[in-house]
Amino acid sequence: MRIEWLNQALRDLEQEADWLAAKNPDAADDLLNTLDEQVSLLVQQPGIGRPGRVPGTRELVIRRFPYLIPYRVRGETLEILRVFHTSRKPPEKW
Repeated sequence: MRIEWLNQALRDLEQEADWLAAKNPDAADDLLNTLDEQVSLLVQQPGIGRPGRVPGTRELVIRRFPYLIPYRVRGETLEILRVFHTSRKPPEKW
């Protein structure tokens, strides 16, 4: 299985990392490393995320940081749909 980050997910990730890096560069690095580790686990266990609020998706809760990563599996591809802070209202569709 391969991971594909959709464009919106990459934009989300960049915005979150840039915002955090301006306040605490070490925390931003830690966030990126944590997200990378957690997403890598999805390749081996794509069902570890909870059922998503949007049909056909799942949501990976990042416990160390207040982030949620919605994703879906299409064949042999794991699509990362978004990255968003849990303090924000989630979009109605990914």
